[in-house]
Amino acid sequence: MGEHSAIWQSYVDSSLMGSGQFDKVGILAADFSGVEASSPGFALSQEEINSLITAYTSSDQAFANGFSVCGEKFVTIKADERSLYGKKGKEGVIVARASSCTIIGHHSEAVQTTNAATVVENLVDYLNNPR
Repeated sequence: MGEHSAIWQSYVDSSLMGSGQFDKVGILAADFSGVEASSPGFALSQEEINSLITAYTSSDQAFANGFSVCGEKFVTIKADERSLYGKKGKEGVIVARASSCTIIGHHSEAVQTTNAATVVENLVDYLNNPR
């Protein structure tokens, strides 16, 4: 786990936080068993992980109930088998699954959700098809 976590942490620090789009990010294990790496201030409860699993299992549930990340409840604006996007006012959260992990990025109201989503989705594409 140690070596793998260091790799995930480098993605958190450089690819995600380094993009300037996020105020906190985390990377979950592929099986949703826990957080593999995160930025300062990112904390996800088991209950929140369960809400993400439910949202991925049923987009209807995601749209009906929203989901929670880092103690905040978000309204679902996109839900499919790969990506969940949530909004709370102008703040937002992007959750996207790669084959090896799930990436969660939280952005402040100063950032456009579409710009934040591009960073996460591009990293997922890269992780799914490393060159």
